[in-house]
Amino acid sequence: MPSSLDRRPVPAPAPSPAPSPAPAPRRTRAYALPEVRWAAAALGLFLLALPPYLLGGPAWLWGTLFAAAYATGGWEPGWEGLKALRERTLDVDLLMVVAALGAAAIGQVLDGALLIVIFATSGALEAVATARTADSVRGLLDLAPATATRLLADGSEETVDAGLLAAGDTVLVRPGERIGADGRVVGGASEVDQATITGEPLPVAKEAGDEVFAGTVNGTGALRVRVGRDPSDSVIARIVRMVEEASRTKAPTQLFIEKVEQRYSVSMVLATLAVFGVPLAFGDDLTSALLRAMTFMIVASPCAVVLSTMPPLLSAIANAGRHGVLAKSAVVMERLGQVDAVALDKTGTLTEGTPRVTDVRPLPGGGLDADALLRLAASAEHPSEHPLARAVVGAARERGLALAPADDFAAAPGRGVTATVEGRRIEIGSPARLLPGDGHARVRPDGDHARVVPEDGHARVVRELEEEGSTAMVVVCDGRAVGVLGVADRLRPDAAATVAALTRLTGRAPTLLTGDNERAARRVAGRVGITDVRAGLLPEEKVAAVRAWEAEGRRVLVVGDGVNDAPALAAAHCGIAMGRAGSDLALETADAVVVRDELAAVPAVVALSRAAHRLVVQNLVIAGAFIAVLVAWDLLGTLPLPLGVAGHEGSTVLVGLNGLRLLRASAWPRPEGS
Repeated sequence: MPSSLDRRPVPAPAPSPAPSPAPAPRRTRAYALPEVRWAAAALGLFLLALPPYLLGGPAWLWGTLFAAAYATGGWEPGWEGLKALRERTLDVDLLMVVAALGAAAIGQVLDGALLIVIFATSGALEAVATARTADSVRGLLDLAPATATRLLADGSEETVDAGLLAAGDTVLVRPGERIGADGRVVGGASEVDQATITGEPLPVAKEAGDEVFAGTVNGTGALRVRVGRDPSDSVIARIVRMVEEASRTKAPTQLFIEKVEQRYSVSMVLATLAVFGVPLAFGDDLTSALLRAMTFMIVASPCAVVLSTMPPLLSAIANAGRHGVLAKSAVVMERLGQVDAVALDKTGTLTEGTPRVTDVRPLPGGGLDADALLRLAASAEHPSEHPLARAVVGAARERGLALAPADDFAAAPGRGVTATVEGRRIEIGSPARLLPGDGHARVRPDGDHARVVPEDGHARVVRELEEEGSTAMVVVCDGRAVGVLGVADRLRPDAAATVAALTRLTGRAPTLLTGDNERAARRVAGRVGITDVRAGLLPEEKVAAVRAWEAEGRRVLVVGDGVNDAPALAAAHCGIAMGRAGSDLALETADAVVVRDELAAVPAVVALSRAAHRLVVQNLVIAGAFIAVLVAWDLLGTLPLPLGVAGHEGSTVLVGLNGLRLLRASAWPRPEGS
């Protein structure tokens, strides 16, 4: 279709080869990871050994299969534990393997094998999550085009590798292409979709002097861009480096029990040796001393203490999953309940991320009602692929309006569209281009377009819509303004309730971190009850804000959805991505994902995490009480081994069942207003 793009001369394009297909996503297959293969082998051997063991089959059969499961699932963590032991650290990996072997030594072969399988599976899931994040970081580089069209001094063109561009080069960016480097426009006019960098929901008009970013998508106009910095220092490249750096430097996370497990385990080993050695030194026989020491090791073993933590957290993960929140690990579920500050993105998080028509305002004397105005505008916009045009067409279809054919369609970047609909010349575009406000109603010729000066009241409608945060679009029919449309990124229905719930949970109102403009940010913040607004931020500035809060001792939860949010999600104490519109990088970098895109699920999962923490404390009290009683009995009296095993296993079952209480549907905190 014809399109009025850039009236300034542009060098003639050189013939270009047929576009090559987009590269397939570089995604690591799960079975390419050794941790996954060993865990799968251990699980398979365990399942093969289970039927003969339970049905009383030959011991050589199930014994061999169980032994193979121990070896395949336990050799790697065991080896890592031995290496840690060489560094004088009692690693949890080694303790788990020793516990499994100890269980087998006293006849609990099935329990030991199950422990090995669970431990190996947990390591495999962690390896897959790490690989997926690395894939997404590498895939981010695909946002920047592989090649660019460089303009030479004699006016000719050459296609070069985008990575070879240098500051000072001038590149030609044709309609629909991605911009190859950060720089400034020196010629042409267009609209650029830079949501990946700034999060702005609508394309931004660009003309000479405006800054553009690598990886953003050019609209319908041709641009000449002077490269401002090398591709290795572009905003996209810096995002990649920030995500990788944050992932490396983020403090190693541990579950609550793992923080004391090191000292407890060392103390238990030393105490077991003392229980065995001291009676032996005072003349006790070897069998009696060994039996007392083995009983002590069993009843003092931290199995119930370990289970105090995992069942509540795993139950919380399962419950959250049923309600559309994917927490990627038990550590994440624990950390969610620790947050005391929240930073929210705007576009796609507090708002839906898609422009919609919010107002249809016919102007006096135009002779059109709201439906007729919207039908006329949608008919003219129908051939356009601009997001604002799609919003207008979508609104007309929602009202069931039949669109008329549009002839002589033309689009001008930054100005709008013109078309002939049912014999009338329709122009739709920016008020600044179509309504120069001197207060007199008349038409001024301006090239192929009519510039209409508003009558009293026209500017007032535009001003009202813009003060409400909407983008105003003037509809001109045969040189006369007949109406104004308001288009905005609609606020999520549960946004205000979510902000209020997060304020109650953390004791302070959330902060708004956005790359969008100040006016739009403050309008949204005012409607949901946020007073701390940081607008116009690039990704590194969001990270700086998060790190400043962390330096003050706050534990920050960041909620976002875009590529530009990924570094902050990685740097925060905990990050949650909105799933429906979230970028791949944000989804992989975040610690949790709201799959159903319900913002109210964010405070709900934080409250669920805190409930899980309360159950963990209850379980630790129960487990500690059992251990204290059984240990005292063994040291001060004679605790029969079967009774010690029963008491130990009973406490383990009890704390496990208590932790499973969070599986109940009623344990999910109901979102406000549901």
